[in-house]
Amino acid sequence: MPHSMVFKGYRKPLEMEDLWDLKDKDKTKTISAILEKNMKTMVKKAQAEMEKRKRKKRLRENDPDHGISLGMGEGGQLPEHRVSCLGRVSVATPVRILSLCWSGASCLGLSQSGGCLMGRSAPRLLIAFVSDPEAFAWQGYLYATLLFLAALVQSLCLQQHFHLCFQLGISVRASLTAAIYKKALTVSSATRKESTVGETVNLMSADAQRFMDMANFIHQLWSCPLQIVLSIVFLWMELGPSVLAGIGVMVLLIPINGFLVTKAKGIQVRNMKNKDERMKIMNEILNGIKILKLFAWEPSFEKRIKEIRARELRDLLNFSYLQSISIFVFSCAPFLVSLASFAVYVLVDENNILDAQKAFTAISLFNVLRFPMAMLPMVISSLVQTNVSTERLERYLGGEDLDTSAIHHDPISGRQCRSPWPVQLLTWPSCLCSVTLDITPGSLVAVVGAVGSGKSSLVSAMLGEMENIKGHINIQGSLAYVPQQAWIQNATLKDNILFGSELDEARYQQVLKACALLPDLELLPAGDQTEIGEKGINLSGGQKQRVSLARAVYNNADIYLLDDPLSAVDAHVGKYLFDHVLGPKGLLQKKTRILVTHSISFLSQVDNIVVLVAGAVSEHGSYSTLLANRGAFAQFLNSYGAQEKDAPDEKAAGTGHATGLGQAKGTQCYKILTLAQKSRHQLSVFPLQPTGTKGDSAVKFSMYLRYLRAVGWGFSFWVAMSYLAQYVAFVGTNLWLSAWTDDAQLYLNQTYPPGQRDLRIGVFGALGVAQALFLFIATILSAHGAVQASRVMHQRLLSNILHVPMSFFDTTPTGRIVNRFAKDIFTVDETIPMSFRSWLSCFMAIISTLLMISLATPFFALIIIPLGIFYYFVLRFYVSTSRQLRRLDSVTRSPIYSHFGETVSGLSVIRAYGHQERFLQQNESTVDINQKSVYSWIVSNRWLAIRLEFVGSLVVFFSALLAVISKGTLEGGIVGLSISSALNVTQTLNWLVRMSSELETNIVAVERIHEYTKAPWVTGKRPPHGWPSKGEIQFIDYKVRYRPELELVLQGITCDIRSTEKVGVVGRTGAGKSSLTNCLFRVLEAAGGTIMIDGLDISMIGLHDLRQNLTIIPQDPVLFSGTLRMNLDPFDQYPDEEVWKALELAHLKTYVQDLPEGLFHLVSEGGENLSVGQRQLVCLARALLRKAKILILDEATAAVDLETDHLIQTTIRSEFANCTVLTIAHRLHTIMDSNRVMVLQAGRIVEYNSPEELLQKQGLFSAMAKDAGIINAQTTVL
Repeated sequence: MPHSMVFKGYRKPLEMEDLWDLKDKDKTKTISAILEKNMKTMVKKAQAEMEKRKRKKRLRENDPDHGISLGMGEGGQLPEHRVSCLGRVSVATPVRILSLCWSGASCLGLSQSGGCLMGRSAPRLLIAFVSDPEAFAWQGYLYATLLFLAALVQSLCLQQHFHLCFQLGISVRASLTAAIYKKALTVSSATRKESTVGETVNLMSADAQRFMDMANFIHQLWSCPLQIVLSIVFLWMELGPSVLAGIGVMVLLIPINGFLVTKAKGIQVRNMKNKDERMKIMNEILNGIKILKLFAWEPSFEKRIKEIRARELRDLLNFSYLQSISIFVFSCAPFLVSLASFAVYVLVDENNILDAQKAFTAISLFNVLRFPMAMLPMVISSLVQTNVSTERLERYLGGEDLDTSAIHHDPISGRQCRSPWPVQLLTWPSCLCSVTLDITPGSLVAVVGAVGSGKSSLVSAMLGEMENIKGHINIQGSLAYVPQQAWIQNATLKDNILFGSELDEARYQQVLKACALLPDLELLPAGDQTEIGEKGINLSGGQKQRVSLARAVYNNADIYLLDDPLSAVDAHVGKYLFDHVLGPKGLLQKKTRILVTHSISFLSQVDNIVVLVAGAVSEHGSYSTLLANRGAFAQFLNSYGAQEKDAPDEKAAGTGHATGLGQAKGTQCYKILTLAQKSRHQLSVFPLQPTGTKGDSAVKFSMYLRYLRAVGWGFSFWVAMSYLAQYVAFVGTNLWLSAWTDDAQLYLNQTYPPGQRDLRIGVFGALGVAQALFLFIATILSAHGAVQASRVMHQRLLSNILHVPMSFFDTTPTGRIVNRFAKDIFTVDETIPMSFRSWLSCFMAIISTLLMISLATPFFALIIIPLGIFYYFVLRFYVSTSRQLRRLDSVTRSPIYSHFGETVSGLSVIRAYGHQERFLQQNESTVDINQKSVYSWIVSNRWLAIRLEFVGSLVVFFSALLAVISKGTLEGGIVGLSISSALNVTQTLNWLVRMSSELETNIVAVERIHEYTKAPWVTGKRPPHGWPSKGEIQFIDYKVRYRPELELVLQGITCDIRSTEKVGVVGRTGAGKSSLTNCLFRVLEAAGGTIMIDGLDISMIGLHDLRQNLTIIPQDPVLFSGTLRMNLDPFDQYPDEEVWKALELAHLKTYVQDLPEGLFHLVSEGGENLSVGQRQLVCLARALLRKAKILILDEATAAVDLETDHLIQTTIRSEFANCTVLTIAHRLHTIMDSNRVMVLQAGRIVEYNSPEELLQKQGLFSAMAKDAGIINAQTTVL
C-alpha cells in the first residue's frame, strides 16, 4: 500500500528492494512489442503512400528511372511527406497502445469537470441563505455538506485521472527508449555517422521525456475546451448576454498566444541544436580528457563550449521573455474577462445591480475558467515541443538499417569463407576496390599491408559493416571478432570473457591460460570477479586486448577475424599468444583464422598471406611462394625482417618468461573495485564521491542560498517584492468587489448613482491592471536572474571538470559526468526557475486566501492552526519519500545511458557475435528497474495529493459552516468572498506541496554541479621563459601511487637523464612504464621524492606551464571532431606553413593534399574516419608542431606497420636530434639505438645502461631481447 511505503521512506532511506515490482503488462518488453506492432503497420502505410506519390511523380515527368531511393529526398534529407507520415507513426502509436488507460482517464476527467462546476455554483445558494433572514438553519447545513461532498468527489476523480495519465506517460517513455535502443543495434554505418552517441542519448533522455510529459497533459486537449464551455453556460444563467463581452476578451487573447507559440518553437529548435552540439563536444572532451591534459589544451576546448553556451543562453533569455509575455497575457485574462462582463452588465441596463449572489458565483466560475485557460497554452507549447521531438525521433527511427544482403551463407564444398567481391568501401579515400579471395577451412591467413591499405576495411566487410557496391561474400559458419581497439564492457572480467555463453569451467581455464591471463588474475583484487570500469579503464592496453582475444577464443566459433590483436601486447607476450592461441599448434588450430598483422616474425608460420595495396590484393600465397615471387612483399621482408632463421629457437625461454607475464597494471593500482557481486546491475562500479549519490538527508538550505547568490541578491529581492505587490493588489481587488456587491443592499429600491458605478468599475479595473503589471515585472526580472544563474553554474561546472585531476576520470563513469552536463544543467536552465516562480506565487496565494477568509469569519483563524499542523506532517512525510524516489530514479537512469553508450561503441563486436537479442534484454531490464522507481514515485504523489485535497475540502467546509453559524452578523458580500476564496485554496495547497517537493528535488542539481574540486593550472611561481632549454631530467627517490589508499606504483626511482639523450624504457606489462610518463606530466602526483627538469622542481609550477613545455605521442591516438587543423593546433598559434611542414614530416602531406578540404577536412567523432595508423601519424604531427625540448613516446608505433614505423623512427631521429627523448617500447627493435636503456620491474629500476652493455650482461634485458630475436645491437635495421 502506498502509505506503508511513505512511512518506510520517512523512517529510513529507501532502497530498490523496497519498491513494488512492475506488473507484466507494464514491463518494457510487453509495451515495446505493442509499439513495434503498431509502428510496423504505420510505416508500411507511410511507405505505400510514398510509393504512390513517387509513381505519380514519375508519370508526370515521364521518366521511368527518375525517383529517389526510398526514403531519402534530394540532398539526402528525409522528404517532408515521409516525415509527416512517420510523424503520425511515432505519436499515434504510443497513443494507440494505451487507448485503454485513455478511455478510463477520460471518463474520470469528465466527472471531475462536472464536480468542479457543481461545487462552483454552490456559493450562490449559501449567499442567498445568509441574505434571507427567513431561511431555515438546516438548509444552511445541507448546503455546507453538499459543498464538501462535491469537493471530495472532484478530488478523487481528478487524482485517479492523473494516475492513469502518468502511467500512460511512463509506458510511452519506456517503449520509446526501447525502440531507440533496438534501432541502434541495427542501424547502418552511414546513419551511425549522422548522429553521434551524444545526440542519440539526447533522444533517449530529453525527447522521450517530452513524450512522457505530453501524456500527462494530453487529456487537457478536450477537457479544457469542455470546462470552458460549461463555465460559459453557467455564467450565462447568472449574467445573461453580457457574458459575451468577457468571452470576446478571451477570444482576442487566442491569436496573441498563437503568435507567441510559433516564436517559441523556433527558439526551441535552435536551442536543441546548440544542446546537441555542446553535448557532443563535452562527450569528446571526456573521452579524450587525457590528451587534453597532456597537451594543456583545456582552454581551447573551454572556449569552444563557452561560445555554444553563450548562444544557448541568449536563446533561453528570449524564450523566457516570450514566456513572461504569455504569463502576463494569461494572468490578465480572468480579471479582464470579469471586468468586461461586470462593466457591461452594469452599464447595459439601469436595473442590473451587481449583488453578492451574482458577483461571487460569477467570480467562482471565472476562477474555474482560469485553469483551462492557463493549461491550454501549456498543453499547446508541450505539443509543439513534442512535435520537434517527434521529427527528431523519426529521423532516427526511420534511418537506414545495416544491409547484410551482400553476405551469403550458401554451402560450398570444402570452402569456408570466400569473397569474390569488388566491394567499394566508403571509408576515407581508402577503399577496397576489387577483392577476390578464397579461404580454405581451418587455414590461418595473414593479411598484411601498409597503413590505410584497407586491412581493417576488409575485416569490416566480412562482418557486413561496409557499404557494398557490388559483389558478395559467402561465409560458412559462425564468426568471432577481435577488433583492433579492444572493446571491454563495464562488467566482471569473467562476464567479459564468457560474453553471455554458458560457463564451461575446464574450457574457461584453458582459455585463460592460453591468453596469458592467469598472472593478471592473481594481481586483480577479486580475480576474475573483478569489476572492470567503463571502457576497461582499470586494465592496461595489453590486458584489454588479451581479454578481448579470450572472449573470441571462448566463444568457440568457426571463423575468427582478428584485427591486429598482437599490436598492443609486448613482443614476448605476442609470441606466447601466437604459439598458444593463433598459431599452428595453438588452441584454434582447427579453425579458420584471418589475422591482420604488422608483425613479420609470425608470417613464416601461416598457411596463406594476403598482401593488400591501396585496397586491392597485390599478391597472395604461402610465405615461400611470395618470397620466390620476388614481388613487393619479398622486398618488404628483405628490408625489414632479420630473417627468422637467424633467431635460434627460443620457445622454451619464451614460455618461461611469458608465464611470468606481468605484474599487471593492477599490481599496485587497485583501480579496480572488488565488489561482492550483490547483483549484476551494480548501480555504480566505483565508490565515488558520496555527494550526489546519496542525498538522503534533507537538502541543505545553503543550496537555495547558493542558487539565489548565483541569481544575484538584487534580482532575488525585487522578484520577491513584485510578487508581494501583486498579491496585495489581488486582495485589494477582492475586498473592493465585496464592498461593491454590498451596494445592492444599500440601494435596494433606489436607482444606482452613475458616479458610484463608474468609481466602482474604475478602481476594480485599476487594481486588476496593477496585479498583472507587477506579475510581468516579476517574471521579466526572474528570467534575467535565472539566465545569470545558469551562466554562472555552467561556467563553474565546466572549469571544475577541466581542472580536476586525472585520477578523478579513472574512477568516475563518463555517464555520470555527462549526466551533470545534460540533465543537471537542463534542470538549472529550465526547471528550477519555473519551480521557484510557481512556489512563490502559490505561497502568496495561500497566505492571501487565508487572510481573506479570516477577515470574513474571524473564528476561522482558530481552525487554521490544526489544519496547518496536519498539512505540515503530511508534507514532511511525503517530501522525504519523494526525494528518495527521485534519487533512485536518477541513480537507475544513469545505467540506461551508460549501457547504451557502451553498446554503440561495441556495436561491431555485438553484431559479429550475433548477441543483439541479449543486449536488448539487458536494456529492457535496465529500463524496467528505472520504471519501478518512477512508478512508485507517481503513486506516492497521488497518495499525497488525495490527503492534501482533503485538507482543502475541510477549509471549504469550515468556511461555509462558520458562515451558516454566524448567519445574522454577516453581509452577503463578505460571505461570498470567504467561500469563493476557500474554493480556490484546495488546488493552491496541492500545488504548493508539489512545488516544494519539486524545488527540493531539483535544487539537488545545484549541489551536484558544485561537488567537484579543482587543481590550479598556473601557480604564482612561473618557470623562466624558454624553460626547459637543456632538457635534463632528474628523478630523486621518486615514489607515486594512483590513489591515497593504494600501494606504490613506482617505489623510489632515482636516475639522471642527460640533455638530448635518447633513453628507452622497457619492462614487462605493468612494470610502471606508463606511470613514469604520467609522473612527468604530473597526471599522477608524487607520493615522495621530486622530479627536476633543468634544475626546476616540477611540483612547484602550474600544470599548464609544465605541460605546455613537454610533448608526448600517446599510446591511444585520440582525435576530436572538428577540422584537421584544429586537431593539430587548437589555439591557432602556428602559421599554415608550419602546419604543412609538420604534416610532411609525419608523412601525411600527400594524403591531406588529396582531400577536398585539405587542412579543413572534418574529422568525425573520435577520428572514426581515419585509420588507426593515420591517427597515430596525426599525433606525431602534433608533437612535431610543438617542438618541445623533451619528447615522450608512449609505445607510439604499436598500431602502424613496419614501414610506417620505420618512417616515424627516422623522422623522430632527425627532427628531435637536439631534444631529450624517452621511448616506452614494446618492440625492442625501436630502442636498440638509444643512448641508454632503463629496465623497470615492479616499479624499480633494475638495469640502466647502454643497450650493448646490457646485452652482454645476462640480465632481464638480454632475456627479453632473446625473446624478440635480437642477438646484438646491430642485428636489426630498426
